[in-house]
Amino acid sequence: MHCHRRNAYKDAMAVNSVINNAVSYSNQRSTRIRYASMFCIGRKGGHGEWNREPFNFPSALYVVILVLFKLLPSCSRSRIDGQMFEDFDSGDGGLYAELLQNRAFQQVTPNTAGALYAWSAINNTAIDVIADPSPVSSALPNSLQLTVPAGASGQLGFGNSGYFGIKVDANWTYNASFYYKFPEISSFNGTATVALQSSTGQVYTSASLQMNGSQTTWRQVALRLTPTSSSNSTANNFTITFDGADVAGQTINFAMFSLFPPTFNNRENGMRIDLANALYEMKPSFFRLPGGNNMGITWASRWVWNATLGPLENRPGREGTWGYINTDGLGLLEYMYFCEDLGMEPIMAVWDGYSIGNGVIGGNISAESLPENELAPYIQTAINQIDFVIGDPDTNEYAALRASLGHPEPFTLNYVEIGNEDFFASESYTYRWRDFAGNLTAAFPQLKFIATSYPFNPVLDPVPQQYDLHLYNTSLYFIEHAFDFDSYERNGTYYLQGEYGVDLLSGHNYPVLEDALGTAAYMTGFERNGDIVFAACYAPLLVNIDSSDPGINTPGQLVAFDAANIYPSTHYYVQQLFSTYRGTEYLPSTLPTFNGTLYWSVTSDTNVSSLYIKVVNTDATPTPMTFELPFQVASHGNVVLISGASNASNTPTTPDAVIPVMSSMTFGETFNYTAPAYSVSALSVSIL
Repeated sequence: MHCHRRNAYKDAMAVNSVINNAVSYSNQRSTRIRYASMFCIGRKGGHGEWNREPFNFPSALYVVILVLFKLLPSCSRSRIDGQMFEDFDSGDGGLYAELLQNRAFQQVTPNTAGALYAWSAINNTAIDVIADPSPVSSALPNSLQLTVPAGASGQLGFGNSGYFGIKVDANWTYNASFYYKFPEISSFNGTATVALQSSTGQVYTSASLQMNGSQTTWRQVALRLTPTSSSNSTANNFTITFDGADVAGQTINFAMFSLFPPTFNNRENGMRIDLANALYEMKPSFFRLPGGNNMGITWASRWVWNATLGPLENRPGREGTWGYINTDGLGLLEYMYFCEDLGMEPIMAVWDGYSIGNGVIGGNISAESLPENELAPYIQTAINQIDFVIGDPDTNEYAALRASLGHPEPFTLNYVEIGNEDFFASESYTYRWRDFAGNLTAAFPQLKFIATSYPFNPVLDPVPQQYDLHLYNTSLYFIEHAFDFDSYERNGTYYLQGEYGVDLLSGHNYPVLEDALGTAAYMTGFERNGDIVFAACYAPLLVNIDSSDPGINTPGQLVAFDAANIYPSTHYYVQQLFSTYRGTEYLPSTLPTFNGTLYWSVTSDTNVSSLYIKVVNTDATPTPMTFELPFQVASHGNVVLISGASNASNTPTTPDAVIPVMSSMTFGETFNYTAPAYSVSALSVSIL
């Protein structure tokens, strides 16, 4: 990440000297840090920006007194806290509520054992995935063929084990559906039993379906399943069975299975309720989609927006980035509805002629960039994608498509990313950015386009006004770099911290509190520099802990989950706290100690006349602080505290080891607060 630094230590230390002369250190271990508007102290650069560098106060001093001067202007808060979605077995089998894995045999090789993953035969029968000579749709060329031998008896058929299990809840009604046909006319006239049952055969719910051998064209059936009891285990199966004697000698083809529990906001083809609620409770302002490397690792497997629309049987799916098939049931329209349901704004990416390959994730597929003379159709595809989201259905065919799918009004869209992580292909990004940004800006002058190369390297034309930055490192690294944005030039460039996180480098199976404290210290820099950091989102967002796919089990996630439960991490609660107590304005202050152990940020919310003070203590020692305010506040307010042992983590066995705790607190124009060891605190009080 490149930035342009200007040395303001001489000016900062001059002010420090003034403060030191004003406060006696002789008989007290205290530091008086005045709100002397370090926002405006520093050497002015050639672009008219003010640089800000941190004070280095004596490390032995433990009491911090903050003084807000009444006459100092505040900075408008432009930063928005949001979410970055990247499919780590967290779309299919996660946020997307579909319960059946490999439901439509997409992108598999027929007549192979691998094509049957998640499916198994029940008793004396045979199942195989075939290339159907008359498939249910051109997008789904494969079907499941059940072959029952002559002389069969007993209950037989097949089942699906779901995404590492299926949750059976007696409070839910499940919507099941599938297609079937007989490849040749038959005299069969019998009953199929559709059920949810345990791996040992206990049936929780079932429904009967009459089937006739004269059905030689595809017929879709739908059933509702309501369990009579809940299962304590997720080792359950969705099954379709027959009486063997009735179906002996028969062959039946099946396609496009589906099993949905109730969904968030009751959306058809919608989201898993507990995961969606967890994301909603983070109070996000935006959602970055379709999500990082989910744009595709090759040209053939790139995310094609219009192939994710319409009936599920018309979605071919594609090879995913992380070693499994994406069904694309979670498509562009589902993303946009989810943004509406959570009240967040999309930051949408378009594919820009570059495929990242999988070398960066442990594979052997090389990255590839299209030559400039082949970009034109993909630029038009990007224009069509944006038109689908915001166009006028009366004048644009892609907006009319949106209207035909049930959403005549345009969605909200202000930011569009051109590509993803194009710092891996900087040389070709010079022409790809030029062609995409030039044409998209001409078509949509009201939108803001985000570049995904390193800032100012390479030099791009037109000059980007927004860059997307990605950063993964250790907790200590984030603490040491909490002041990075303070030294960025104020030259009209704005930044999306589109990915940041304590990831594999942490060495922890689940995020520990120490990890979250590091990113919390870093986040105070977002707030302090909200004039240039317009958005930030932690990653990864969701991780399925039962996945065995390579590259999936990445520590550092906000929310871990399995088929039955979710496990919000230490990171989750820190992100939630910062977003909840975001404020609308940042109140300028002197800065915490560079590479110290105590970090803070002060904001106000003018909509509700509230003051928010967020304090991060990364040290093993509690730190007392004294605040002096230039305005009156209510005598009582609240503090929300996240604290614990530095190595504490929320796991399936200890899901609530680190959670926020709210308590009341006394405030005044001068008040004291002791930041507990290893803690993040949010102090809130009404401004009178």
